[in-house]
Amino acid sequence: MVRLVVSFIALLAGVFPAMAGDRALPQVIGYSEDARYFAFEEFGIRDGSGFAYSSIYIVDLSTDSWVVGTPIKVIAEDETQTLQQVRATVLVDATQSIEEFGIDTPAELVAMVGDGAPDNDATSLSFGAPGYDAGAVIGNSELRLSSFATTALAPCGEWFSVEPLGYELTLTDGGSERVIHRDEALPRSRGCPTAYRLYGVALPFMAQTTEHGVALISVYPGGFEGPDRRFIAVPLGL
Repeated sequence: MVRLVVSFIALLAGVFPAMAGDRALPQVIGYSEDARYFAFEEFGIRDGSGFAYSSIYIVDLSTDSWVVGTPIKVIAEDETQTLQQVRATVLVDATQSIEEFGIDTPAELVAMVGDGAPDNDATSLSFGAPGYDAGAVIGNSELRLSSFATTALAPCGEWFSVEPLGYELTLTDGGSERVIHRDEALPRSRGCPTAYRLYGVALPFMAQTTEHGVALISVYPGGFEGPDRRFIAVPLGL
C-alpha cells in the first residue's frame, strides 16, 4: 500500500511540475478620454505565503511615470481571502483615483504573445489598429525587445547572486525605427530582473491609429521561491 501511494505521488510530480515563483496576470482597465492616462491591474497569488494580491497602476503616458498615490495595492491577510475578494477590494480602493484621472475609455489588447504559445521567445510583436471588417488591421508596426546587463538600486548580488538585466524596446513603423525605451540604472521598484518578454499592446477602444499604444512587458525579478512575473507599461507615443 505504501509503495502504491509513493508511486502515485511520483506520478503526480511528473504531471504537475514543482511551482516556483508567482506568475502575475494583467488586466487592462482603460484610458482617460484624452489618452493621457492609462490604468491596468496586476494580480496573482504570492509564492511562499500563498496570499492573493492585486495592484492597480495609473500611468501618466506623457511622462512615462506612475501618478501620485499609485500603485494601489491590496494583499490578503491570510489564505481564506480569495483572489476574487482581493481584486474587488482593490477596485473599490482605486475608484477615487480612477475617477480623478478620468479613466472612462475602455482599453483593448490588440495584439499579444500568449503565455501558452510554444517556441516563442517574445522578443518581437507585430500589431496595428483593428479595422471594422473581419481580420482588417490599420497599419503595420513591430516592437522588438532586447535585454542587457546593467546596474540596479536593489542589492541584486547580495539578494540573488545575479547581475540584473535592463531592456531596450524599439518600434518600427512605416519604414522608420526609433528606440522607445532603454534602461540606465534600474529603479528599486524593478527589483532584480533576470528576463523580459513582450506580452501585448493595448489601444483605446475604437482607436484608428496606434499613436496612443501601450506595450505591456513581462519582467521577471527574483522572488521568494524563484523568479516572479510582473508587468511594465511602456507608452509608444513618446
